[in-house]
Amino acid sequence: MNNLLLAGDIGGTKTILRLVETSESQELRTIAQETYHSGDFPDLVPIVQQFLVKNNAPTPAKACFAIAGPVFNNTAKLTNLAWFLDTERLQEELGITAVALINDFAAVGYGIFGLSKQDLLTLQAGKHQADAPVAIIGAGTGLGQGFLIKQGNHYQVFPSEGGHADFAPRKELEFQLLKYLLDKHDIQRVSVERVVSGQGIVAIYQFLRDRKIATGSPEVAQIVRTWEQEAGQSEKSVDPGAAIGKAALQGSDRLSEQTIQLFIDAYGAEAGNLALKLLPYGGLYIAGGIAPKILPLIQKSDFMLNFTQKGRMRSLLEEIPVHIILNQQVGLIGAALSAARL
Repeated sequence: MNNLLLAGDIGGTKTILRLVETSESQELRTIAQETYHSGDFPDLVPIVQQFLVKNNAPTPAKACFAIAGPVFNNTAKLTNLAWFLDTERLQEELGITAVALINDFAAVGYGIFGLSKQDLLTLQAGKHQADAPVAIIGAGTGLGQGFLIKQGNHYQVFPSEGGHADFAPRKELEFQLLKYLLDKHDIQRVSVERVVSGQGIVAIYQFLRDRKIATGSPEVAQIVRTWEQEAGQSEKSVDPGAAIGKAALQGSDRLSEQTIQLFIDAYGAEAGNLALKLLPYGGLYIAGGIAPKILPLIQKSDFMLNFTQKGRMRSLLEEIPVHIILNQQVGLIGAALSAARL
């Protein structure tokens, strides 16, 4: 019996493949894992073929690929890569009996159930309810949001475009930020993703700098200027968000510290907004690449105060378990668990 599964995390920059073996107890054991530069290949098929040959592995029975982009009718076009994937074609060309494509944020949702205690940092224990909804929010390149509902013995993940809801300022500085973004981009509304994301960190820095609310170090300022000069280029030579986060962690740049503080406040408030709409007593999970990188700053910040500060609803939010996902391969875990269910 072929008990091999193939899981993939397919992004515009890199593709991670993991070969997994299932046991009678439904436990998943990793056999092999490789990372590839997506742009070096014309399609996913040759990557999978190369991976299986390198690891001297037979064709797996099932496969699930988490895609950085929308998935419709078993097809997907990657957001930042000229690949068009179709499950029927993948099954035929790879000889795999069952292939599924799921959105990468949906994979994070499924991956929650494959995490250990060491993969999570709990910000609020709350009062867990086994059959209640589960919520996911994750700031990275954008702001992903989703939720899970229990159906029988399994959970189903539902995507959301909540990151494109309106940014809701709550204090004077945030109102100034809203006005700054409206004027800067000549737009009629500002989505919360423009503030709570990697691009949002840079936008907040620019706002505080341009309004002379804080001053910063020449080193970070130069990185941000270089990024601004490269506007419109598909590939940037610097990552200003990472530089701002690092400087804030080190306490070496006051402007960066205030930037991350404002970012964390807005992040906590938006997580609270999502929690109000779903009442996820099954847990609210903070995913994405940013939170683990600034973990010490979140732990000593007012993130949870902003999360619970919802007037008469505060007592409800104080009962919702809130966790930060530390394992950055949660999407890969979710793809493997999804493959096992095919």
